[in-house]
Amino acid sequence: MTKLDLGPIGVALDVSADDSYLDAAIEVEKLGYATIWLAGGQLASLDPIAKIIRATTAIPVAPGIIPLDVYGPEAVTAMYADLEATHPGRFVVGLGGPQTPRPLRALNEFLDRLDTGEPPVPADRRILAALGPRKLALARDRCAGAVPLLVTPAYTADARRVLGQDSTLVIDQLVVLDTDPTTARETARGPLRFLVGGGIGGYAENIRRMGFSGEDISELSDHLVDELVTWGDADAITARVGEHLQAGADQVVLGVLHSGDQPGPIDVARELANRLIR
Repeated sequence: MTKLDLGPIGVALDVSADDSYLDAAIEVEKLGYATIWLAGGQLASLDPIAKIIRATTAIPVAPGIIPLDVYGPEAVTAMYADLEATHPGRFVVGLGGPQTPRPLRALNEFLDRLDTGEPPVPADRRILAALGPRKLALARDRCAGAVPLLVTPAYTADARRVLGQDSTLVIDQLVVLDTDPTTARETARGPLRFLVGGGIGGYAENIRRMGFSGEDISELSDHLVDELVTWGDADAITARVGEHLQAGADQVVLGVLHSGDQPGPIDVARELANRLIR
């Protein structure tokens, strides 16, 4: 499988009803970031993907992720065909789920439909949200690679070994640009309560595989928060990004969490650009 050429650093943007995310996308591209991602769980429709591609000039755009129990293969194939005709090579088909019994069987069937669509969505333009070894193997064998979330640099090294050197490994790193431990951790716990506490997509199981205790998981301990969500100043975030890249990631996506007066995605992208963009 051919690796996706996504560059080393991406930024995930929040989708807003007023389309202000399009201005943010334009600025992210001008700052020199390599890929724009759309934060997971925000795709009430697939339209924002096309809007960002049309508002920018050359930067790849990837949804992180298209939930397969919401959008069928026909919708994904139609969007890929449209964007490939008008903006070739810029739409990276980020896929995830489905949250159903026997998800690997359902996922394989979905990928089969993409393979035989009119036109097909080629495997080397697809990337799969994956955590466990079987999902990683599927991402290696039937997609261009994998996008794990809520993982440590040690996991990144393990995932690279499963994927091999010919697959793309993108780490979605949640970050909070805040040096106050109390407020930073409280912001970090927001998505953790949903993803880990709710048992979504095998996150709790994968966290156990990474060596965290049942108490860490049930209490969302400071130790767990600090390992899975990077918070602090720009240097702290830059250092964690570097650890993932050193461990074998092809790209690290800045998934910015914020509340109150904490800076949002475009502010963090501005703050970190001089450190991360070479």
